[in-house]
Amino acid sequence: MSQFVLEQQNVEAAAQQKPRERIRRLVWKICIATLILMAIGSATRVMNAGLACPDWPLCYGELVPTKQMNFQVFLEWFHRLDAALIGVSAIILMGLSWWYRQSLPRWLPWGSTFALFLIVFQGVLGGLTVTELLRFDIVTAHLGTALLFFTTLLVIGTALTPYQGTGTVGKLPWLGLTASVLVYVQSLLGALVGSRWALHQCFGISQLCAVMYSHIGGVVPPTVATLLVVIVSWRTPALHPALRRLANMAGGLLVLQIVLGVATFRLHLQVEPLTVSHQAVGAALLGVLVGFTVLALRDWVTCRDVNAYVVGVTSTAISE
Repeated sequence: MSQFVLEQQNVEAAAQQKPRERIRRLVWKICIATLILMAIGSATRVMNAGLACPDWPLCYGELVPTKQMNFQVFLEWFHRLDAALIGVSAIILMGLSWWYRQSLPRWLPWGSTFALFLIVFQGVLGGLTVTELLRFDIVTAHLGTALLFFTTLLVIGTALTPYQGTGTVGKLPWLGLTASVLVYVQSLLGALVGSRWALHQCFGISQLCAVMYSHIGGVVPPTVATLLVVIVSWRTPALHPALRRLANMAGGLLVLQIVLGVATFRLHLQVEPLTVSHQAVGAALLGVLVGFTVLALRDWVTCRDVNAYVVGVTSTAISE
């Protein structure tokens, strides 16, 4: 009888895990598509293709502008296509989250709804970038919202990933959170520099140099915070291997990002692949730090709950 009950419980547990696993895989696929979308968006900007399609949401009044198609038109058109596919995927994600909400964490349907809101808002900003002729504040907000959507997906995907903490994270969750916020702010400053062409104007006619130097000087806080994450992770004994790997990845991406930034500055943005890589690596660094922070927070919460349970059991035993 007990064997039958155990088997029945295993079947029910497996049935509950299927929607969770399905949603987790969908989230990671959307994450990859979003990272590609941001890279294509950067390429569209540096190749002066932001207005290659003069109308929105169609391109020259067509779904596929075959007659006007060239490299610049293709970049802008493909950017919109990828965004549309991500939007449809976000709708599916929200639908699945609410449909299977009984067997999912309570926060997931609301998290997926917030992600859908962000991608809809992102679409509106995308349209405004065309109708407002690439106004710098809208372009900056466009990238900022994309990064926030990317971050939201990473939080959802990492929170759904199977993970058993070791309880040794200490202050790493807060270091990771600080580094993530600082990298996000630095990314916004980079978007502002790019959308206002501040580097070109500073070198050319000595204007907007303050905007350019704010991004250069802004490198210091996120660099220090990320290095602290790496160093403290190295010095933390019995740290979970996943956290150690993510910390090492963050360190490697940080070095690569600095090298790309220096090369981009030295070459005055004349090599487009370098500029695109600089933004893509920045987004990847943000993603790694967010993943690190979520796992570290899960580790910290587990440790706190275990300690509270031990204290409760000890207090009960003493009182008896």
